[in-house]
Amino acid sequence: MEIKIGVQHTPREIVLESGQSAEEVESAVGEALSGSGKLLTLVDEHGRKVLVPADQVAYVEIGQPTARRVGFGTL
Repeated sequence: MEIKIGVQHTPREIVLESGQSAEEVESAVGEALSGSGKLLTLVDEHGRKVLVPADQVAYVEIGQPTARRVGFGTL
């Protein structure tokens, strides 16, 4: 699923594809913003960690899970 993170005072957003479920992402964002954690930590589909300081997060947009298409059919 695609996740977009807006960071304060930064003109571009962070975009990553993650294998985590929407519930996992939402709970990670909630923990980071509630003050129990100082970093928002997410893992992309290649296993790389993305760390964002929780006090700099402007917004998080969680997309719909993308279905993988197989074959050479028309779009």
